[in-house]
Amino acid sequence: MGRIMALDVGTVTIGVAVSDSLGVTAQPVTTLKRKGWRLDLEALEALIATHDVQRIVVGLPLRMGGERGTAAVEAEAFARKLEGAVRLPVIPWDERLTSAQAERVLLGADVSRRRRREVVHRLAAAIILQSYLDCPEGTGG
Repeated sequence: MGRIMALDVGTVTIGVAVSDSLGVTAQPVTTLKRKGWRLDLEALEALIATHDVQRIVVGLPLRMGGERGTAAVEAEAFARKLEGAVRLPVIPWDERLTSAQAERVLLGADVSRRRRREVVHRLAAAIILQSYLDCPEGTGG
């Protein structure tokens, strides 16, 4: 079984996390600096190949009431474009409050403000992925 990758897609960065080979746990991997679609895709394709990714989960930043705002529409468009480019299943996944949760974890661990900026998006991606892995409806388990 291949691994599952999760992406926390922002306008400036993309947080990346990958599951273990059994699809049980999520590990933060990296934060990519956005450089335009073609370069972003090249970086993601390299990570997909390195980690033997078979499925991708893209965080869907829904509003608190569940509505789709501009950010969610952009995330869905990114997911569709990525799916067409990498020819793997790409699943939008509710990510409400994951960045805030990641920030709280880092604050609780007394991580410096500068270091938090560096890792918050990859940690958010790991939280998105763990949520997906823990949900039977998400993984078919």
